Amino acid sequence: MYAKRNYGFWMTVNWSKKPFIWGFLYSAAICSVTYFFHISLSFPWQPIGVMGIAVAFYLGFKNNSSYDRTWEARKIWGSIVNNSRSFGAAMVAFVQGEHETSLKKEMIYRHIAWLTALRHQLRLSREWEHVRERIKGTFVPTVCEDYYNRLEKELENYLSDEEIEEMKASSNMATQILRKQSKRLQELKDHHYYDDFRHMELHQLIVSFYEDQGKSERIKNFPFPRQYASTALWLTLVFSAILPFGMVDIFSEVQTWVFWFCPVISGLVIWIFFLMEKIGDYSENPFEGTYNDVPITSIARGIEIDLREMIKDEGIPEAISAKNGFLL
Repeated sequence: MYAKRNYGFWMTVNWSKKPFIWGFLYSAAICSVTYFFHISLSFPWQPIGVMGIAVAFYLGFKNNSSYDRTWEARKIWGSIVNNSRSFGAAMVAFVQGEHETSLKKEMIYRHIAWLTALRHQLRLSREWEHVRERIKGTFVPTVCEDYYNRLEKELENYLSDEEIEEMKASSNMATQILRKQSKRLQELKDHHYYDDFRHMELHQLIVSFYEDQGKSERIKNFPFPRQYASTALWLTLVFSAILPFGMVDIFSEVQTWVFWFCPVISGLVIWIFFLMEKIGDYSENPFEGTYNDVPITSIARGIEIDLREMIKDEGIPEAISAKNGFLL
């Protein structure tokens, strides 16, 4: 997630400059043939304008749908934040009896382990994601290529070695951590650390965590339908290929020096359409580990700080800050 007020103009241009460069060169070639060889390479502007309107509407649909996926992902993790705080407060208030301090810490730490496993799993790359543009090193604490080593190293801070070995055999570690958490809640209830009513309240929070995990996995594992994403790209390409011929039709009746603005204007229009397409394309996958992700690492760290402060723990880490304007 970009954390500053606005993307810089030149940052945006640098990110999306290729369509303008290729559009300018393509348009310049068509204009040069028309001007120097006196060959009419113009199409009537009216049908091309209608086509442009249709493509713009389609790109608007795609961008709205892509934004919905990103915003839904943020709402899901907002729910995780709220439910996690409720879980921490309930554990602090409900668990009473012998060894209550160590038990509260155990349950809070296991919940942080679930957050850790879940965010690592959500950062695993998928075939349809922008794998080559993932932020490496400094910006990504959970790189897909080193998933198991990094995850196990982080879990050592929250789970016992025996529990980590038990979880490593599973295909979905986050699911099994919640299963273990639910089983442990039942054991605490059986040992009378709290009554049936409080146990049901705690178990309902486990259900909420499963729901939030499932919603996150739905976005991660089911891509924006490829027929819609692909059609937007191909329509933009077709429109961009025809656009310079319509521009020649418009500029052919103006003075000579003005005619040479035709490649520049054509390149700008092509750039605008591809920029809209690219924004939608990079908003489809909010957990892929690129600059525009939902900042789940930062959110998880904020939850960890809140929960560990509830039990007055030591060695609480600092909140994750943005680096070069980006927060993950």
